[in-house]
Amino acid sequence: MQLKYNRSPSLGSTIVKTLFKLLLIVVVFILAIFLIEKISFPSPEKKYQIDVTNEIKKL
Repeated sequence: MQLKYNRSPSLGSTIVKTLFKLLLIVVVFILAIFLIEKISFPSPEKKYQIDVTNEIKKL
């Protein structure tokens, strides 16, 4: 007597796999945001003031 092989996965296992993948993506996304916040990017030390009045008068 040969056992019948069920090729299609059950609905419960499919939902669990999808939720696990979604949870893994969310964790990786949160971890990436956390690591990006730890990097200190250089910021300008002084504010630049550009005088554009001369360029406007030429137009």
